Amino acid sequence: GKRVSAKAGLGRGLGSLIPENFDAALLVDDGERIENLSVTVLTPNPEQPRTVFDAAALEELAVSIRRHGIVQPLVVSPHQGGYIIIAGERRWRAAKIAGLKTVPTLVRTLKELEQLEIALVENVQRVDLDAIEQAVSVERLHQQFNLTYGEIAKRLGKAETTLSNIVRLLQLPKDSRSALQEGRISEGHARQVLALKDHPEKQAELLKHITAEGWSVRQAERYVTSIKAGHIETKAVKTRLAAETPETKRLSKRYGTPVKIYRTAKGGRLEISFTTDEDLQRLLGELAD
Repeated sequence: GKRVSAKAGLGRGLGSLIPENFDAALLVDDGERIENLSVTVLTPNPEQPRTVFDAAALEELAVSIRRHGIVQPLVVSPHQGGYIIIAGERRWRAAKIAGLKTVPTLVRTLKELEQLEIALVENVQRVDLDAIEQAVSVERLHQQFNLTYGEIAKRLGKAETTLSNIVRLLQLPKDSRSALQEGRISEGHARQVLALKDHPEKQAELLKHITAEGWSVRQAERYVTSIKAGHIETKAVKTRLAAETPETKRLSKRYGTPVKIYRTAKGGRLEISFTTDEDLQRLLGELAD
């Protein structure tokens, strides 16, 4: 489903990292009941630090809401016969502009919210959690508690850049996301797949190379560099994936000349360079021994 609060919706910072095609349903637990409440029974949180809302951005969000509806529910808490908005005030304001009578909400008491926040913070710190699960927990903290990524980073004792790397993983295409969760590719591999987000067909190709041919992160990196340099043809990319390994370095030292491995779909070739005919004769002599 389309994510309404994407581009303009999350304000500046890491929010823009989440793509529009991210499945926002991941941010709601299966057992949670979403209630459609009238826009009139909701009031903004007086403690919400943000009081100024960009009119143009709200208008843009309203257009998106008219077209796609609200995918990510607001989080509200019972308050004086109505409900106070804990997270999603922008969506509420834009929904009113869009002429919506009701909005999807998750109703939670302040006590439940407190417990959920603690659980999510603990979740991100769990050792057995995979990177995608961590990313979803961080994004839920951001979406459902109006916490900035800076605040979340502080709470978790992580650097904001570390957090941005985690959150960015939600941009992975579905097949790469599954591969990462199943341990078929590493986080380093996943970052290389992400680097090709402007070339979706190459993302799929790179995933295949990593899973089927056991490419290292370094090889994936060289592939990405080649694609970004404009070598889109698979053949052109392949010729640029000359790999230096500890073994080729040992051979280079031994024969006094560069030795490279070129991997192809099946196997590859070992290339030993020479500069002159005498050099070639010397190498042939050494190799024949």
